Amino acid sequence: MIKVGILGDIGSGKSYVANSFGYPVFNADYEVAKLYKKEKKIFHKLKKKLPNYIFSFPIKKQEISKAILSKNLNLKKIVKIVHPEIQKKLKIFINRNKNKKLVILDIPLLLENKINHKGDILIFVQSNKLEILKRLKKRENYNIKLINKFKKIQLPLDYKKNKSDFIIKNNFTKKSLKKSIKLILKKILK
Repeated sequence: MIKVGILGDIGSGKSYVANSFGYPVFNADYEVAKLYKKEKKIFHKLKKKLPNYIFSFPIKKQEISKAILSKNLNLKKIVKIVHPEIQKKLKIFINRNKNKKLVILDIPLLLENKINHKGDILIFVQSNKLEILKRLKKRENYNIKLINKFKKIQLPLDYKKNKSDFIIKNNFTKKSLKKSIKLILKKILK
């Protein structure tokens, strides 16, 4: 099985690109959201570590955001609780798809958390900064301070780009994206 990791800036369209490949996708952000909505044990762990911020189950995104913005240490506490659970979900996903030719890993901190392995294919999604900002502002829970906190724990974009095997220029049009993906798949699956 070939594992393809999707890298790029927040709002660059990584999830859109990941879903455009037509292969099974592990979306870490989606899995985290599910943990907050469905996993009571995560709620209890977070409530214990962040009693001034986490109040009710299912956990509200606003509570998590408030905790992150209040203290730098809070993000580390959240990651320490959530990351091991996401690792478990990833293992289940890999096992469930072990007979597939290819799987896509849409994991924002793929390199930072050393989730990728030698031999995995890395694809960097490059997008216009103004286009990214325009897209981010359309998000329901847009918060530039929160985005900047997340950027601080990420490796520099140039580093990610240099580590990548391929670069997709995402201009947010289906036609050019499909063409890029087709060329990459041709090289990967040869």
